[in-house]
Amino acid sequence: MDRRSLLRWVAVGAGSYYFPSGWLWAAESESPSEGPKTFSYEWLKGRARYLSEQSYESHEGELPDSLKALSWDDYQAISFRPDRALWAGQSLPFRVQLFHLGLYFQTPVRIHEVQEGMAWPLEYHPDYFKYEGEQPLGKLPRDLGFAGFRIHYHTNFELDLAAFLGASYFRAVGKEIQYGMSARGLAINTAGPDGEEFPRFAEYWLERPAPGAKALRVWALLDSPSVTGAYAFVLDPGARFVMDVEVALYPRKEIDRLGIAPLTSMYQVGENSRRMDYDWRPEIHDSDGLLMHTGADQWIWRPIVNPGSLRYNSFLDQHPKGFGLLQRDRDFDHYQDDGVFYDRRPGLWVEPLDGWGAGSVDLVEIPTVDETFDNIVAYWNPETVLSPGQEYLFSYRLTWGDTAPLGEARLATTRATRTGLGGVVGQPREYFSWRFVIDFAGGMLEMLSGDAQVEPVITVSRGSVEISSARPLASLNGYRAMFDLVPDNSTDPIDLTVVLKLGDEVLTETWVYQYSPPPPKERELY
Repeated sequence: MDRRSLLRWVAVGAGSYYFPSGWLWAAESESPSEGPKTFSYEWLKGRARYLSEQSYESHEGELPDSLKALSWDDYQAISFRPDRALWAGQSLPFRVQLFHLGLYFQTPVRIHEVQEGMAWPLEYHPDYFKYEGEQPLGKLPRDLGFAGFRIHYHTNFELDLAAFLGASYFRAVGKEIQYGMSARGLAINTAGPDGEEFPRFAEYWLERPAPGAKALRVWALLDSPSVTGAYAFVLDPGARFVMDVEVALYPRKEIDRLGIAPLTSMYQVGENSRRMDYDWRPEIHDSDGLLMHTGADQWIWRPIVNPGSLRYNSFLDQHPKGFGLLQRDRDFDHYQDDGVFYDRRPGLWVEPLDGWGAGSVDLVEIPTVDETFDNIVAYWNPETVLSPGQEYLFSYRLTWGDTAPLGEARLATTRATRTGLGGVVGQPREYFSWRFVIDFAGGMLEMLSGDAQVEPVITVSRGSVEISSARPLASLNGYRAMFDLVPDNSTDPIDLTVVLKLGDEVLTETWVYQYSPPPPKERELY
């Protein structure tokens, strides 16, 4: 399963969220051929460690030919029967629905129910589904497996709040009830020269919730040619959907480009990046920036772009406090999309729950020509190279919602980044420059006097800065920083930072950016 195939599937729906609705399932009425087995997270870690010492076995395509050949329309014609939801009719706070194999989902996933430390396999049965397609499915085996699952909560069983589907991808929603970007269990060799490896969750264990439970426990076995892993999730839905994640990794081979808590998003066009601006909608993106809270207590905002060529940036850190891809711009007028509602897309914040040591937050930006391709990836890359025969433990909290969950109130935050040709209006341009306009609001900016001497502190790795300013912006009750960058003749990327200060006091988070100048012959002065 590559990223393009997954996004082609999840992005087709034009409703308020991506995954298809109305798929429900229950297994209690069936007698499984396998008896229950003892289960615990310690057992799962032992299983993952054992598998890491064995050769990797791919199970892709292990399904009947009738499912491999399904058309899009026939796959869409498969739906769960509403009365077959797992835990339906039992006065429990959660229900689980399963996705059928076929089309883009060619690798079976095994799913189990856990109760009081015992696990039962959930077996396939055609009676759990309605099928209205034209192509016969034939007789399908009870050990067929599934493609994944999604979770419903008692506040509204008709809405799915989280879904695990494809490789190690999963999504959740907050109060906006809107899917957007994805998380993954693990990323390996993202944007690497030898191609990316996509580990997959091969098996899941779902614990039957107690009456009145507020959270659901889920475990997963990760498998790939390079590594195995045991994952423990505690899923707590609410206005912000919180997931606590414990991870134990067991490498099969040495891994030097590893992504812990990888986030995957899409950015086609926005205020600061208009390379693919051919659509009638002004902006098209799931996220508009990467926010980082460093171990040194610095807040950094990096607007993301749809680059002309692959970009890979690493932000070195020690014991990071958090990072995430956010959709800060939540104004419908900026998107005008009444089908998939980009203004409602949740952000995703990663908060380490133990010391992660030295490493980097890595940001990968991949060129894309349309919105069906997730082209933005961010993750933590440990400095330590993972070696076979060792166990590596990580724990973190994922928070899905409209803003980062940690306190940013003291510092103003970036609200918009705009770029365009520099120069002075009404005067002929004698050389090429590129203008940057950054709007800040919140924090201490709302408390400044009208004559406060706010200064922009601007750094650039190459070139020179001119026409810089920082002035109040009444519409945001904040400030606007503006400057022109005059690049040299190179087309290599230029790194920029901006922060607003009042005397020695820092007023804003640090805005960072990477600008790629056009070739000298293409620098139009108009």
